[in-house]
Amino acid sequence: MIYDIRHVTTYSYENAVSFARCALRLEPQTGDGQELISHAVEIRPRPAERHVRRDFFGSHTESVVIDTPHRSLRIDSRSRVKLSRKPFERNAPSPAWQSVRDAAIEATSLGPSSPIGYVFASSLVPLFKPVTDYAAASFAADTGVLAGAADLMRRIRTEFKYDPKATVISTPLAEAFEKRHGVCQDFAHVMIAGLRGLGLPAAYVSGYLRTIPPPGQARLQGADATHAWVSVWCGEALGWIGFDPTNDLLVANDHIVLGMGRDFADVSPVDGIIVGSPKQKLGVAVDVVLVE
Repeated sequence: MIYDIRHVTTYSYENAVSFARCALRLEPQTGDGQELISHAVEIRPRPAERHVRRDFFGSHTESVVIDTPHRSLRIDSRSRVKLSRKPFERNAPSPAWQSVRDAAIEATSLGPSSPIGYVFASSLVPLFKPVTDYAAASFAADTGVLAGAADLMRRIRTEFKYDPKATVISTPLAEAFEKRHGVCQDFAHVMIAGLRGLGLPAAYVSGYLRTIPPPGQARLQGADATHAWVSVWCGEALGWIGFDPTNDLLVANDHIVLGMGRDFADVSPVDGIIVGSPKQKLGVAVDVVLVE
């Protein structure tokens, strides 16, 4: 499958902003059945500086400096990607979760794909005993790691309610878990916290999900959105497998990866600092269009 993706982020400021420094993580990755064909980002006002690097986790990160006074900022990212993943089945054979836990803690590599970097607590995903206990119900003795993670994903989808008004980006994990309401970021963080509490490596994935309108309804331009899901290390043979707790889906060819990290803070598509305005309004419009 080939997709065209357009991701437009706009900031409108109450007062003029004299300086802005932004970090952009908007280039889809290549790897794991995904190939980047093209990518470009247009920024208005035009930046005085633009520098590109790869962060520790492999995400294409662009640092941008704008020193022109402005009342609005527009970041228009356009990409084309090709996907050819072979999806896993929920009941596919996999190692017992305890053996995966033990193998992860014995890992000798410290690279970005090593499981050891995703076993421990991170800034937005602390270890929280009620979440660990919740996850443990999916992992009886000798349960296959894939089956256990799939069951945990299903339970989150069933027992939590998608509610954009229930949480904000800064809502703590414990509060989102207690409410059982939230958005994809919250569901991903809860699942990651539960898995890490059991000693299983779990990563936060930022990207896009193609949405299909109901039968008979036109697809609305800009109606798609950024998305978040979980990647679980399932042992040396199987490697990393994607789980989408918001939709109870094993990741296949409708999920497009931007970046992977320990939690949302590692892979936020746009973040930074501004000087000059106490209030701002954010707008995000995303289109994921199937080309072929």
